[in-house]
Amino acid sequence: MTRTVYYTATSLDGFIATADHSLDWLLSRQTDADGPMGYDGFIAGVGAVAMGATTYLWVREHEPEWTPERPTWVFTHRDLPLLPGVDLRLTAEDPARVHADMVAAAAGRDVWIVGGGDLAGQFADRGLLDDVVVGIAPVTLGGGAPLLPRRVELAVQEVARNGELVAVRYTVERSPAPA
Repeated sequence: MTRTVYYTATSLDGFIATADHSLDWLLSRQTDADGPMGYDGFIAGVGAVAMGATTYLWVREHEPEWTPERPTWVFTHRDLPLLPGVDLRLTAEDPARVHADMVAAAAGRDVWIVGGGDLAGQFADRGLLDDVVVGIAPVTLGGGAPLLPRRVELAVQEVARNGELVAVRYTVERSPAPA
């Protein structure tokens, strides 16, 4: 069954990037991609990807050779440069209108909300976010891009240590339907 998962890392004080979009605080951490809740195991189960424009531009700037290996939707209102020969879709649509296409493209695997926190929150607002998997780094940033800039009720499903990070898997708590 396809699940929509926000898989990310955060500082102890709840930021996924500094105010100037730096991830140096995270990239300097020791982790095991094959370890508990590690990237390799996670990405093997991903069939489609969603990201915001800021994440897309950051990846293109810091990893110029990157090309998506899965169908990827970039949520943006800007005209961004596309990569030739890959399944990359720019959309300004509401996540609720695009989600079914993403699930179909995932072909039974998961949909990964790469970033940022507001995009993950938009999926949560519409009842489309199933899981949050987060590696918590032993650093505080004091400000920056928040992990999830709205209230989302979560239930802890799993906790593990992966190198310097504490990894936690949460499921999103759904509000009961009104009677």
